Amino acid sequence: MLDAVLAAGVLLCMLASSLTDPHHPDGPAWQAALPDATGFTLMALGAAALVLRRRAPRTVLAATSAASLAVLVSSDPRTPVVMSAAVALYTVAARTDRPTTWRIGLLTSAGLTAGAMLCGNLPWYAQENFGIFAWLGLAAAAGDAVRSRRAYITAIHERADRAERTREEEARRRVAEERLRIARDLHDVVAHHIALVNVQAGVAAHVMDRRPDQAKEALAHVREASRSALDELRATVGLLRQSGDPEAPTEPAPGLARLGDLAERFRNAGLPVEIACPDRGDPLPAAVDLAAYRVVQEALTNVHKHAGPGARAEVSIVPVDGQVEITVLDGGPAATPAPGCAAHTARTGPRPGPPGLR
Repeated sequence: MLDAVLAAGVLLCMLASSLTDPHHPDGPAWQAALPDATGFTLMALGAAALVLRRRAPRTVLAATSAASLAVLVSSDPRTPVVMSAAVALYTVAARTDRPTTWRIGLLTSAGLTAGAMLCGNLPWYAQENFGIFAWLGLAAAAGDAVRSRRAYITAIHERADRAERTREEEARRRVAEERLRIARDLHDVVAHHIALVNVQAGVAAHVMDRRPDQAKEALAHVREASRSALDELRATVGLLRQSGDPEAPTEPAPGLARLGDLAERFRNAGLPVEIACPDRGDPLPAAVDLAAYRVVQEALTNVHKHAGPGARAEVSIVPVDGQVEITVLDGGPAATPAPGCAAHTARTGPRPGPPGLR
């Protein structure tokens, strides 16, 4: 439909242009003489061919160029069928690549201009002949500019789509990493507190009949350990809540500053723990501080579960080269580095960058 309207508009423009006399003594003026039958037929054929310009652009260009050349070498006065050739050349340039546009545009412009100069009724140096080359070149340049702009816009959309996919993949990766971190935290919390509850429950069952006071004390430790486990589980899972949820945790995540509470729980469970933690200067990043706390918690839990009766533990936290080195020594029967002591040393955290956990 749009191409049919364009063809009708081009036909009207050609008819209007054929009724002007550019060589009038007083300047361009309207003339009463209508184009002859041949000229009108060629104009109609050239305009009708434009209806198919999107389906077969090169075929339409060839047809309109042939009609234009026939008018240029035979019709007097000339009829501007070359307008249809200019529109067809614009379509070819807009739908092909630049090298093809240059080759076809140069061939069409040079061929029609040469035909008008060599075989036409006007002198070869008439301005109408040079105007044919200029208008056809302008049509080719306009079509190439439109094609370049479309390609640029398409490339922008493709980059935007790739960036959107990249953001979605990055979001999914971060969600997976966060799930893994929460799973590790839950494992550490549950393993630590369940181990303490298991030991204290065993003590309570063992002394329930002979020493009820000690059994009550062990059950009190069980209750305290279970309450601590529930608090830490609530704080960990609460990170998944929305920011406006009133049940979201308000306390900070555990870190090295809470090692005293951790050691006290193990002492209540029967494991003597000594902690050497000098002033570290600048505070650690929150993620590194939490990881350091979990390392100590896991190491002490393993000591309590596997070192055997009469074991003791020593925790040393020492700054080393802008990072932190954590060493846990236990006095279990499997100790080999020194009499009565086995070493558990953790070195994790960021490689280059700010002080971290080592």
